[in-house]
Amino acid sequence: MKRQKSLLLWGLLLIVIIALIPVGMNLFSASNPTQQASPPGETTTDSTYDSADIPTPQPATPTISQTYDLVVIGSEVEGILMAKAAHDEGQKVLIIDPREKPGGQLIQGQMLVLDEPNTNKKKSLVQGEMKKLYNAYNAGDIRTEEQFTDYYNSLIQGIPLESGIQIDQIQQSDTDANYAITALTYKTKDQQSHTIAAKYWVENSDYNALTSKLHVTRIPGVESIFGGDKPEYMAATYMLRFKGVDWLKLHSATLLDYPLTNLEAKYGTNTYVDYDFGTGFNKITENFKSLDPQLKLRGINSTYQKDGDVIINALLIYDVDPANPESVQAAIAKGKAEAPRVLTFLKENIPGYEHAELNGFPDYLYIRDYNRFETDYVLPYEDVVASKMFWDNVSIGGYPMDIQGTRSVPTGKGYGKPDFYGIPLRSFELKSYDNVLVAGKNIGASIKAYGSARITPTTALAAETIGIILGHETKKLRDLNEEDFKRIHQYLSEDYNIKLD
Repeated sequence: MKRQKSLLLWGLLLIVIIALIPVGMNLFSASNPTQQASPPGETTTDSTYDSADIPTPQPATPTISQTYDLVVIGSEVEGILMAKAAHDEGQKVLIIDPREKPGGQLIQGQMLVLDEPNTNKKKSLVQGEMKKLYNAYNAGDIRTEEQFTDYYNSLIQGIPLESGIQIDQIQQSDTDANYAITALTYKTKDQQSHTIAAKYWVENSDYNALTSKLHVTRIPGVESIFGGDKPEYMAATYMLRFKGVDWLKLHSATLLDYPLTNLEAKYGTNTYVDYDFGTGFNKITENFKSLDPQLKLRGINSTYQKDGDVIINALLIYDVDPANPESVQAAIAKGKAEAPRVLTFLKENIPGYEHAELNGFPDYLYIRDYNRFETDYVLPYEDVVASKMFWDNVSIGGYPMDIQGTRSVPTGKGYGKPDFYGIPLRSFELKSYDNVLVAGKNIGASIKAYGSARITPTTALAAETIGIILGHETKKLRDLNEEDFKRIHQYLSEDYNIKLD
C-alpha cells in the first residue's frame, strides 16, 4: 500500500515537471536573445510583471553632426548671394537643395532675360554683386546659358552645396514669444541621413520646401485682387530658345515704323527693339491660338544672345504647382510641345524670324509666384507708391507693379510704376520664428507690392545685404535697432558701395 502511494506521488510530480517545461523554455528565450521568437500569430504571457511598467519606446533624437552659422535651403540665385556674402565674411555656410540640380530659375529654368529696377528718372537701382552681372549682361559679355552658368558657379565656389536632398525632420523649440528651429535632419541622394544645427535658416526655394513645414500664415495672393475663394498664382513661364534669327532685320524693320506711336499702333504697346533687346508685339501674339488652354503666348520679352541666338520670355503656363513634381513636369512637357507651333507663328509674323529654328529646351520653369508667408513686416502697396524708406532698409525697389495673368484673368493687371522705395529687413524675417529668414520671391509683401518687389535684382540685393550684416553684427538680427542701422548703412556704403539710406 505504501509502495502504491509512493508511485502515485512520483507520477504526479512527473506530470507537474512536464507541464512546467514550456514555461521554463519561454523564460530562457526572453533572457537569451539568440533564441528564435515565437512564430507569427502566437503570443506569450508572463505574469511576473505588468506591461504598463514597460516604458514605451521613443524615437532617438538624432545626433547633430555639424553646426553652421547659416543654412540655405534651395539654390535660387538670391539666397545664393546671401550665402556668398556670409561666407565671404567668414561665416560657416551650407546650401542644401531639394531640386535635383542647382541653379533654380536662372540656370535650370534659363530665365536669362533680366529685368531692371530704376527710378522715374531712369537711374538704375541695381547694386551689389548683381551690378556686376547686369553690367556684363548689358555689355553683351554674359548672355548665353554657358556664360550665366559660369557666373553662377563663381558665386558658389568654396561653399558646400548638396543637391537632391529630402528634408526628413525639423526640430523646433517653442518659447513664450517665438518658435526657433533647433535642428534639421535631411537625407542625401544616396539615402545618407544628416542632422545639422544652425544660427539661421533661409527659405530659398520656389515652393516653400522649409516654410511649408512650419507654423506660418499665408499672405493672400492673386485671388485677393482677381477674385476667387482659393489660392491663385501668377502664371509660370517656359522659356523659348531660337537660333538663326536675323536680329538686324528685326531691328531695322521696327525702325521703319517710327515714330514710336506708329510702331505701337502696328505691333502693340511697349514694342521696342534695339541691338540687344526686344519687347512688345502683343498685337501680333494675341492672334496665336494655343492647343492647350493652360498655355498662352503673351507679349514678347526677348534678348539677343549672339550669333543669331535669341531667348524669349513669353510662353505663359497657368496653374503650375511648383511643390508638385508631376505638375512641373506636365507643364514642361506642354511647353516643349507648344514650342514648334510658336516657332512657326513667329516665322510667319515677326520680321527676322523667317529662318529661325528651335535651339534646345530648359529643364525647368520660371516660377513667378507661389505661397508666401507672413514676415515681421508685410510690405504694403501704400509704402511702394509713397516711396517710403525704412530705418532698417536692406534693399531699394523701383519696378512696375506687374501682376501677370492667371487662367481666369489671362491679361494680368498693372498698378503703375513707382519711383523708388525701401524694403526693410523685417520683410525677410519670418513671423514668429527667431532664426528663420526668407529670400527671393518668398519676400513678405502684399500681392500688389509683390508685383514690383519680386524681381531678382531687388530681392538679391536684400539677400546680399543680410549676408553681410550676419558677418558683421554680434546681435541677433531682430535685436538690431535704428542706431545700429545707421552704422550698418554707413559701412555698407563705404565698404560695399551699397547705398540704402
